[in-house]
Amino acid sequence: MSGNFVTVLDSFTVIDLVLMTMLVIVGLAIVRLRSLFAIVMLSGVYSLVSALWFVSLDAVDVAFTESAVGAGISTVLMLGAMLLTGRKAAPSKPARRWVALLVVFAAGAALLYATTDMPSFGDPLSAPNAYVGLEYLKRSLPETGVPNVVSSVLASYRGYDTFGETTVILTAGIGVMLILGMGRVARGKTDEKDLRATDRDAAESALNAHHVVLRVVAKLMIPVIVIYAAYVQFHGDFGPGGGFQAGLILASAIILYALIFGVDAAREAVPPVLTRIGAALGVMIYGGTGVVAMLRGGKYLDYNMLDPANPVHGQELGIMFVEIGVLVTVSSVMLIIFYAFTARQPDIRDKDW
Repeated sequence: MSGNFVTVLDSFTVIDLVLMTMLVIVGLAIVRLRSLFAIVMLSGVYSLVSALWFVSLDAVDVAFTESAVGAGISTVLMLGAMLLTGRKAAPSKPARRWVALLVVFAAGAALLYATTDMPSFGDPLSAPNAYVGLEYLKRSLPETGVPNVVSSVLASYRGYDTFGETTVILTAGIGVMLILGMGRVARGKTDEKDLRATDRDAAESALNAHHVVLRVVAKLMIPVIVIYAAYVQFHGDFGPGGGFQAGLILASAIILYALIFGVDAAREAVPPVLTRIGAALGVMIYGGTGVVAMLRGGKYLDYNMLDPANPVHGQELGIMFVEIGVLVTVSSVMLIIFYAFTARQPDIRDKDW
């Protein structure tokens, strides 16, 4: 028993132990806090530490997605959601806390028990590495011409599943629009609440106008972020990246523009109607690639038929088109959610304003 414990302990590096300790500390702090702003900020910290841990485990693609989604877009959207509610969580009953604690311990015990049957980390003789993963590594480059096996698996070998994920993102955007509206700012009869909100917005705009350094730096950074999104999009064939990450980075550039120069300016630059069109257009680009393959005599999403004389080139074309579709849908849906939150009137009754 002691020998097995030493073996398990030796498999962890000092960096892994430090990162795991930080995750536990941040998680406990989130559970104990009642300030929603602090919880959102610590959630972003948790995502960043998780991304570092994924990097230490050589899961760079997962780390890229975690940092872009968890620490980036999710943090901004949760801050936007805070405009619609209070600043502190309502106190819960002690009995509910104990029930939640028991559920967490039960779930953790089940997960720890399940790990006893798992192979050792990085075991080359495990089933995923010796059979499935090995086949992907052998066949990916000759069959698809894409050096990054993760991209070839997601966009080609597992193309149906990724198409489903893209459709789920579109469905999420539709759900947000149905619940919060289409992202249009209400222009109706004004009352005292509307006037107070308008006064606050005017005060914030006047305050932001004095942030010259912030505005200048944003003007320098936003083009760089957009270019980096294009790099991540088209570099996904060779390294970590692809449509999901690039779409989030592109959306973050527009959201940054909205936070610095105002939501109205962002709406003029990227109108909400354009985001709604883009959300559906991206899915159509992805699905249309499969339809073109069928029209040329192949199966759905059979990229080989895009260039029958050179199937490898056909795979490259198919992966490029579906990744563009993912980029368009992801970036559009993120902006749809952001516009939907910012179009809602905040709860000005909260004394923390």
